[in-house]
Order: sequence, then C-alpha cells, then structure tokens
Amino acid sequence: MEAPFDLLVSRGRSSLRQRIGRWRSKGYQIAQCALAGGVAWFVAAEVLGHEAPFFAPIAAVVSLGTSYGQRLRRVAEVTVGVAVGVFVGDLLVLELGQGWWQIALIIALGMSVAFLLDGGQLFVTQAAVQGIVVAGLLPAPGQALVRWTDALVGGAVALVAATVVPAAPLRRPREQAARIVAKIAELLRAAGEVMTDGEVEVALDLLADARSTDHLVRELQDAANEGMSVVASSPFRIRHRGHMRRMSELVDPLDRALRSTRVLVRQTAVAAYHRRPVPTAYARLCVDLAAAVDVVREELNANRLADAARGPLMEVADATGVVERSQVLSAEVILAQVRAVVVDLLLLTGLDPLEATDALPPPPSGRPT
Repeated sequence: MEAPFDLLVSRGRSSLRQRIGRWRSKGYQIAQCALAGGVAWFVAAEVLGHEAPFFAPIAAVVSLGTSYGQRLRRVAEVTVGVAVGVFVGDLLVLELGQGWWQIALIIALGMSVAFLLDGGQLFVTQAAVQGIVVAGLLPAPGQALVRWTDALVGGAVALVAATVVPAAPLRRPREQAARIVAKIAELLRAAGEVMTDGEVEVALDLLADARSTDHLVRELQDAANEGMSVVASSPFRIRHRGHMRRMSELVDPLDRALRSTRVLVRQTAVAAYHRRPVPTAYARLCVDLAAAVDVVREELNANRLADAARGPLMEVADATGVVERSQVLSAEVILAQVRAVVVDLLLLTGLDPLEATDALPPPPSGRPT
C-alpha cells in the first residue's frame, strides 16, 4: 500500500507545483486587474460622483482578463455590449415596467441586436447581462445611463492598463525554447549511454521520460502566443515584434526536433530490450550531437537565434556520412534517426527544410544484414 500512497503524494506535490507556477506566471495580470478595478471605481465614484458604481471595476476586469490576447477587442465588446443592453433594457422598462417576462424579452432583444451587429461572444453576453441589470437592479429607468458611463470608465481604465505590460512575457518564449533544447540534449546524452551500456531498466526509464515531454511544446506555444499578444496590444513593446515573430517561428522546428529525439530514444530502448548491439560510434554521435545542442541552448539564453550552432551541427552531420555501418538493422535505424534529429535541429539555425535536408551528406556506404 505504500507505493500507491507514495505515488499519490508525488502526484499531489507535482500538481501543487504546477498550480503555484501557473499562479506566479499570472501574477502581473492579477495585480493589473486588481489595480485597474480599484482605479475604475475611484474615477466613477469620486470623480464622477456615481453612487456604488459597481460596473466600472467589472468592466475593467472583464476587459483585461488574465491573458494579453485581444484586449483591445474585449474593451470594445464590453463597452458596446453594455450600451446595447442598457438601451434596450431602459427603453423596455420605461414602456413595459419590471417583471419576469419583461426580463425574458429584454434578454432576447438584447442578444438579438448584438448578433445582428455581428458581435462576438463577450459582446452578446454583455448585452444580455446589462439588460438584466437595468430591468432588475436599477431603481429608476433614467439611471441606466449612469451604468453605461461606468462601463465607459472601466473600459477606458482597462485600455490604459492594457498598454502597460512587463518584459517577462517577451522573455518567456526564449526561456521555454531553451528549456526544450536542454531537454533534447539531456535525452541525447542519456541515449548515448544506453547504447554503450545496454541497461534495459535505464532504457525503459529514459523512454518514459522522453514520452512525458509533450507539455513542453504546448507551454512554448502558449508563451509564444502570449508574447505576440503583448507586442500587439502595447505600443511600448511594438519594437519587439520582429524578434517575437522569429521566436514564434521556432515552435514548429523545436516540436519536430523533440519528436525526432523521442523516436531516437524509443529505437534505443528497443535495441537495449532485445539485447541488440549498437556501435560505439553511434553512441559518440549522440554525445557529440548533444554538445552541438548545448550551443543552441547557449545562443537562446543569450537572446540570440541559433545561427552559431550551425557549424557544430554540420560537423555531426558530416560524421554520420563517414561512420562505419553496423550489420544490425535495428542499429541502422538508430543511425537514420540521428540523421533525422540533425536535420530538424538545423531548422533552428535558420535553414529551411530543403536546405537542412540537402546539408546532410549521403548515408555511409554498405548494406546491413
């Protein structure tokens, strides 16, 4: 019973670490929303003299959200959606009074108008919600305009806050890309050791480790999307747009390189499981390739693209063309996969797929049995 319990505790700790990491990554957005909500209330209550301007902070927080994507659109949709809902609600309450069927009618008309104006989901929702607010909460129809003004205040505060963003989202794609590259180097070195030692348990553990790396690329894609959203929403970060676009273009080649590395690890584990020998030269290729990958990581950590790694990668590519071939077919599959990883990694240095493939020398001569 101890092993399942230990596993449960381990998973719980891992989940807690992930939740804390997620909270930390959103810390700035949380603080930004909190400050914007407070400022929106202050402006509406103290400057404009509105009594209990609850919708001003609501509009600010809804407009900002906890992501950087489409903030300007959210501000517009909240503001216009409120306008539609307030107008429909105020008009119908003035003419028909308050009640359950009036609220149902206001919701239907508000959402219909929003759809006819080709509004997004947030636009449509706000049109319905504000109609409910006017019909159910406002003491007099004439006060609906106050809620619209509160929405404008909240939207304006959110618009100003949206232009102020930290540098962290711009660094995160590069840091995550370097993390993936470091993992590729780690897997390659470990695969080289398995090829040399042939330890089955180590090989199976390595395979399990390689199979657990899918989340790394998802996190990179999320970081790249967030970075592009930052440069799109903040005029103060627009100068970083070119660099962020180049970093975003690394997502696909890094995904391919990590997938190819997983296949290489799987082939290595299969060879170890079946006790099939792998030439020492193939293990050295993996270690040398890991060293070349370290250059890629160093360049990314220095906030540079990996052009400088092309030379070391080409040295490994050339070595795959002259290495002595094995007579064991499974070992030759490993060599072919090493060459595939090299091609995928060359994409990180600025080569396109055709150039990377052409840069690989012909395979070594000989026919395995």
